[in-house]
Amino acid sequence: MTDFAPLIREANLVNGDWIAADSGRTLDVTDPATGSVIARVPLSGTVETRRAIDAASDAFPAWAAMPLGQRVALMRRLHQLILDNQEGLAALLTAEQGKPLVEARAEVGSSAAYVLWFAEEARRADGAVIPSPVAGRKMITTRHPVGVVAAITPWNFPSSMLARKLGPALAAGCTVVVKPASATPLSGLVWGYLAELAGFPKGVVNVVTGSAREIGAEITANKKVRKITFTGSTEIGKELLRAAAGTVKRMSMELGGNAPFIVFDDADLDAAVNGAIIAKFRNAGQTCICTNRLYVQSGIHDRFMARFAERVAALNVAPGNEPGAEQGPMIDSAALTKMEEFVADALAKGASLVTGGARHSRGGLFYQPTILTNAGPDMRFTTEEIFGPVAPVYRFDTEDEAIAAANATDYGLAAYAYTQSLSRMFRLQDRLEYGLIGINEVLIVSPEAPFGGLKESGLGKEGSWQGIDDYLETKYTCIGGL
Repeated sequence: MTDFAPLIREANLVNGDWIAADSGRTLDVTDPATGSVIARVPLSGTVETRRAIDAASDAFPAWAAMPLGQRVALMRRLHQLILDNQEGLAALLTAEQGKPLVEARAEVGSSAAYVLWFAEEARRADGAVIPSPVAGRKMITTRHPVGVVAAITPWNFPSSMLARKLGPALAAGCTVVVKPASATPLSGLVWGYLAELAGFPKGVVNVVTGSAREIGAEITANKKVRKITFTGSTEIGKELLRAAAGTVKRMSMELGGNAPFIVFDDADLDAAVNGAIIAKFRNAGQTCICTNRLYVQSGIHDRFMARFAERVAALNVAPGNEPGAEQGPMIDSAALTKMEEFVADALAKGASLVTGGARHSRGGLFYQPTILTNAGPDMRFTTEEIFGPVAPVYRFDTEDEAIAAANATDYGLAAYAYTQSLSRMFRLQDRLEYGLIGINEVLIVSPEAPFGGLKESGLGKEGSWQGIDDYLETKYTCIGGL
């Protein structure tokens, strides 16, 4: 595997300096496949976070005023540096997060694509001249960076989630304070290193690791922070919304999901099985848009289950850096315990175990890819996010029944369906209460498309032309006496 040691940074980046926590305390970063410590990062808190916010605030006026061409050129350099270091970045990501190397490599490539997209989108973040209803006036709108942005990122996609926040913020002319997840801080810190190599001015990109509660409290209370962008659980998102209300900050929230995967009788069976494997077991099921509930129509149910079970039982569970690995470890012991609880609850309520259902023979944080049939609405995973390699399958008879079951959740992030009926495709697009819908396709995320949920799955969009909007303020100027 590619050596990622040169990319490891074990210090905060604040105002262009790599510094330890004032206390000298550190957090261990471990490989979930082996349990070994691969780095130690600062256990920072309020003081270090305030210092990073001050640095970003001081750097903001010059960065916002920088000519657009220069800002775009810096982002293009960052994009190229990500591609130049793709193998090392992917190896680093796999080491601290656990996903198979092929998935990590794709995530890093996606990160670069988001940076390039927003570098280009910055050129189109323009204002307008509004036709005046009164003679002798000009009515003009202009767009301006919102200010200091705090980005709080998750452990499951520690590179691409940051790219979707850092990219539009920098393109808009905002400065940034990043708080990466404590389980995967190295993939956040390395962005600071790459920004430094690209030539970004001091204070434009700051990265602080440590106590989520202390860092989050300072971010939400500090008036210099004008926007927070967060990816994580709905529960933490609600806490941040409440805490930030006192300073009326802009908020972008990409929160939890409970994605249905609907297979209709007329589906292409092979395509549906392939899609279910990817949508459920990618990153060991630890994705916010991962399939949570599989609804299979009665006419195709048994054939689907036979092929699906065969494929799942054959998945190669292994450390992410092993050739051919298809499912890596869970992120921590709490995640592993949660899988056991979900399976026990379902079996006690009448579900049938098809395959898996226990810790893997490899030990450690590995869990068997699992399928349960006869799933019902009273089982915990019907309403709770699984975030692991457990696939409950529900049988249904009619389209209306499937749509009603799919929508029976507080979440509305992603939904998937397989059908050959064009009319049904459009009915699903209209009736499914989800921000992202994949029909006969599960790899639907792209820089060109908006990413964001409905209901309790979040606020705002990431990606597409909409992705830069939340980082810009609109000013309206009326000039009279002309």
